[in-house]
Amino acid sequence: MPDAFYVPDGDAFVATVHTRGPWSATHQHGGPPAALLARALEAQAPGFVIARITVDFLLPVPIDRLAVRVETLRAGSKVQRLLARLLHGERVMAQALAALVRPGAVAIASPASDPALPPPEHGRPFQFPFFHEPVSYHEAMETRLVRGDWGSGRVAAWMRQRVPLVAGTPTSPLERVLVAADSGSGVSAAIEHKRFTAINADLTVSVHRPLEGEWVGMDCLSIYEPHGVGLADTRLHDVRGPIGRALQSLVVEARSS
Repeated sequence: MPDAFYVPDGDAFVATVHTRGPWSATHQHGGPPAALLARALEAQAPGFVIARITVDFLLPVPIDRLAVRVETLRAGSKVQRLLARLLHGERVMAQALAALVRPGAVAIASPASDPALPPPEHGRPFQFPFFHEPVSYHEAMETRLVRGDWGSGRVAAWMRQRVPLVAGTPTSPLERVLVAADSGSGVSAAIEHKRFTAINADLTVSVHRPLEGEWVGMDCLSIYEPHGVGLADTRLHDVRGPIGRALQSLVVEARSS
């Protein structure tokens, strides 16, 4: 089994079972596809950084051969807008809209409003209990809880990849953030999984500086409403402090008996 989420295949990528999500043995977790889209967007605009990326999961992403195509919506000198599509054959499975900014040095300081998380080495080893297959995304990630108890509401955790995103290539800081950030709703899950599901239809990540190191810190809270809509709100950190925010729109449903 290749030790990566994806293996290059010409101008496409073959997903491995490390991408497998909790809802189906044949479909991917949202983190790796989101990161694959971010990878293509970063490559399209050298000299720019992605300040915000919104990934819409249009269809369940199969564990199969996939391609990514990027379209430029606005090619400004300071701000660019790019759209990336994830294709299975000719069918669009997910798409990502990104706002990219050309960075420049500014003599300014801004006090951080979020306190730093306890470091990863102080965390408790954790594995998501709702995955059904032993070889899946949750096994390809190392997770440590540093605040709260899983299933009780607001929880903070650190996550890092055990395998690279694409075999034979380094994983960028933003790719590491995207691989982990889609787990925010799972880290803060406070529903009875035998009775309900809360699946995210999208993922929006805004970052104000690059991730330092391999660990992605996530201070997560999920809110569920009785009309079937929820929101997972995740404050993103690295070992130095806050780096951004992730939001996921949740579709909350009762399982059929």
